Amino acid sequence: MIQWYKDGSKNPIYIYYENFDPTYGDGFEGRVSLVDKNTQASLNLSNIKDSDQGWYECKVFYLMRENNDDDPGKNRTRILLEVNSPPHFKEKPPEAVFVKSGDSLTIHCRAHGTPTPTVLWQKDNSLVQNSASIRVHGGELILKSIQKDDTGTYVCIAKNRQGSLSANTQVLISSPAEIVNPPRNTTVLENNRVEMSCGARGTPSNITYRWYHKGILISQLQKLAHRTKIKTDGTLVILSAEPDDGGKLTCDATNGIGEPDTAYAQLSVEFPARVTYSPARQYLPLGMSGIVRCYIQASPQLQFATWTKDHRMFDPTTLPNVELLANGSLLFHKVSQEHHGFYRCTPYNLQGTGQSSNSMEVIVREPPMFKISPQEYYVSSMDDDVTMSCEGMGQPKPKISWKRIGGNGKMPKHSYQRNGNITLVKLRKEDFGHYECVIENEIAILVAQTEIRMNGTTPYAPTNLTINTSAYAATLMWQPNFDGGLRQHFTIRYRLAQSDDSGWKTMRVQPSDSKVFSIYNLQSDMEYEFQVYATNSLGRGPGSDLIKAKTKSKPDVELSLQNIVSQSDPDTTTNNMIRTLDVPTVIPESLSAISGMSTKLSILNNDNNSHSIDSGGSSGGGGGNGGVTPGSPRNVSIEKMAQGWVVSWLPPMHPQPTPVAYYSVEYREGDGDWNMSEQIAQDNAYLIKELKTSVKYTIRVWAFSILGIGTASSLIEYKITNTSGSMKGSRAITAGVVGSVLFFVAAIILSVCAVKICNKRKQRKMEKAYMMVTCPVMDGVNGTHSHHGSPVTLKQIAQANKKDFHKAEYQV
Repeated sequence: MIQWYKDGSKNPIYIYYENFDPTYGDGFEGRVSLVDKNTQASLNLSNIKDSDQGWYECKVFYLMRENNDDDPGKNRTRILLEVNSPPHFKEKPPEAVFVKSGDSLTIHCRAHGTPTPTVLWQKDNSLVQNSASIRVHGGELILKSIQKDDTGTYVCIAKNRQGSLSANTQVLISSPAEIVNPPRNTTVLENNRVEMSCGARGTPSNITYRWYHKGILISQLQKLAHRTKIKTDGTLVILSAEPDDGGKLTCDATNGIGEPDTAYAQLSVEFPARVTYSPARQYLPLGMSGIVRCYIQASPQLQFATWTKDHRMFDPTTLPNVELLANGSLLFHKVSQEHHGFYRCTPYNLQGTGQSSNSMEVIVREPPMFKISPQEYYVSSMDDDVTMSCEGMGQPKPKISWKRIGGNGKMPKHSYQRNGNITLVKLRKEDFGHYECVIENEIAILVAQTEIRMNGTTPYAPTNLTINTSAYAATLMWQPNFDGGLRQHFTIRYRLAQSDDSGWKTMRVQPSDSKVFSIYNLQSDMEYEFQVYATNSLGRGPGSDLIKAKTKSKPDVELSLQNIVSQSDPDTTTNNMIRTLDVPTVIPESLSAISGMSTKLSILNNDNNSHSIDSGGSSGGGGGNGGVTPGSPRNVSIEKMAQGWVVSWLPPMHPQPTPVAYYSVEYREGDGDWNMSEQIAQDNAYLIKELKTSVKYTIRVWAFSILGIGTASSLIEYKITNTSGSMKGSRAITAGVVGSVLFFVAAIILSVCAVKICNKRKQRKMEKAYMMVTCPVMDGVNGTHSHHGSPVTLKQIAQANKKDFHKAEYQV
C-alpha cells in the first residue's frame, strides 16, 4: 500500500492499494495519480496550484510484514515541491475610499506568488516614502490626519521574477449630501401633472432620495404612491394631482455620509369651490340661535356663497337677525317659524364654482330643555360615591351624555350612567374637576356644567403659570386650584435650566393667598425653570407645569446711582435714571406679594396727634434682600397738616450696596385694594390730601433700587374719628355760653345805664321843682327880681339842692 502525505495535511493526499480504488485527500481529487502502478510509486500531480507548494512524503507499507515502522527512514522518502507563479492579490485594496478631513486611514494590499512578491505603493508615478503623515508597512498604506494634499490615486504593485500586478485605489475626502436645488412652493390645478425638484451633490455622489407627504413616506401612502415616481436627480413627479395631495412635501437626500439633508415645500392643489355634502333636512331651534350649514370644499379659500330659499334669492345681508358666516353657512340669531323652507347654497372662490348643494329642507322645532340640571358643584370626600343628576326633555327625545372638561374628555372608568344621572364610585383625588352634562337631539345641543370638589385632600396643582422677566428678576403669576377644603399656601421653586436637581431653590409666597410673586437676584441673560405648588395641612400637592423663562440681558448702562446723579441735571436725574436702568415697576395686586410684610402693629389715632412705629427690621418674600435690594423704611409716621395728612419716614438703617432710587407709599381703606403713590425720588415725605372720616387706613412705605423692591416698612393704622360734629357742637355751646355771658354783661351795663339815665331825669325834675319853690322866696327876701345868671355852677347847685331838698320840702 502506497500513501502520499503533504506537510500541513492531517490525512494522506493519496492512498493506493492494489485491486482497490485510490483514495484522494481534500483538494487533490482527480489531480493525483501514480506514474506507473506496476513498477513505481512516484506521484503525478496535475493542475498545479500555489497551495500545492511544500514538502511531500511517500510511504510504502507491506501488509504481510511485521515491523514496517521499525526503521523511520526505511520504505519512505520526502521531496520538496516549489511552485513558481506570478503575483496575485490575496487582499486587493478598494477602488475608492472616502474619509473625513483629519481622519486616519489604513489600506491593505496583500499578494501571493512564488517567489514571494514584493509589495510597493506609488502615487503620481513615484514611490511612497515614509513621512510623518504617510507610512508603508508590509503591504499596508497608513495615512494619518488626512488633508486635501493626501487625496488622490494610490497604486499597489506586487512583483516577483515571474511577473507583476497592480491595483489602484482613490482616497477621497467625503462630504455629506447637500441639497442644491430644493423644491419650491407649487400651485397646480386639480388633475394636472406636478414636478418638484430636489437636486443634491456630495462625495460620494451615489445619492439616495426619499419624499414624504405630511411627514409620511410617500411609498407607504396607497392613494399617492401609485401616482408618483422619483427621478434619478431627485425630482418628484405626481402624475395627476388630487386635492388631498396638497400640503407639506419633504425631500431628504443622503449618500451615507453624515445625516441626510432635507428640504420642503408646500403644494397647493386648486379647484373650484364645491359642496361636498347636502343633508336632506336641517333643524333650527325655535327662539334660539341656529345654523343652516353649507358643507364646502374650496382651494383657494372660499370667497362667498349665495343662497336661495324656496327657489328665490335669499340675501342675509338685508334681513334682521340673519348672518352669512365666513364658511358660507347661515346663522340665525333668533329662529322663528318664518325661517322654515327649502334652502340651496352655491359657493365661489377664485377658480369659480363647481356645483351647488341639493335642496335642503330647514325645519323649525322646539329645542330640548333641561328638566333637571346638575348642581353648581358637588362637595364630597375621598372614597365616597357622588351622583350628579341631569335630565332633559324635548321632541325628539334628547340623548344625554356626560363629559369631563380637560384631558381626553372621557369619564372615569369607575363611573356609570343610569338614564341621565351619573355616579362616580369611590372617589379618587384625580376625580376633582369640571364636568358637562350634554343633552342633544336633531334640533339643538345644550350643555350644563358642574364641578366636583373633594375635601380632605392635598391641594391641586396651580394652573396658568406665566412669567415676565427683567435683567435680574422674574415675576410669576398663576391661578390657584382647589385647596382640598383646607387653607393652602404656595411655594415657588426655581433653578438654572442647565443645572441638576441639586440646583433647585425654594421660596414660600407671602401673603399666602397671593397669586403674584417676584424673585430677585437672578443672573441676567440666563434661562431658568420655574414651578409653583400648593401645600395645606395634609401636605404638598403636585406642582404646576414646569415653565422655562430667560432673563433679559444686562442694561447698557452700568453706572452706579451716585455717578448718574452727579452726571445728570438735578431736576431730571431721577426720571432719567429710572428709564436707563429699568427700575422694576410695581407689580399688580399688592407689593406685599413681592416682598412680604413685617409684623402688623395697630395705632388708632383718636387725638389727631402724630404716632410713629419703628420698623421691626423684618425681611421676607420677593427673594429677600440678599444684600442687594433696599431694607425697610423706618419710623413711618402720619401727621395732620393744613393741606392734608403728611406721611414721613427715615431711610433704611443699614448702608445699602445699591442706593435707594425712590420710595412709594401704599395705603388702603379697611381691607380694600391698595392705592399706590407716584414715585417719591428726593424726599422722605408724602402728602395725602384727602382721607375719609371714621375710616381705618393702613399705610406702609416701600423702597426701590435699580435691582428691585426692598422690604415693606411696618404697617401703621390711622383712623380719623368723627370729631367735626362734636367740635361744632362744643363750639356752639361755647358760643352760646359766651353769648349768654356777653348778653348778661350787656344787659347789666344797659340796666345800669338805664338806671342812671332815669336817676338823672328824676334829678332834673326835682331840680326844676326845687327851683320853682326856692326862687320866689329868694326874690321876696331880697326885695328885687334878679334877671342875671347865678354865679354858682349847676353842679354846685345840684349838690346844694340835694342837701336842702328835704328842708325845702318841709318849708313848702
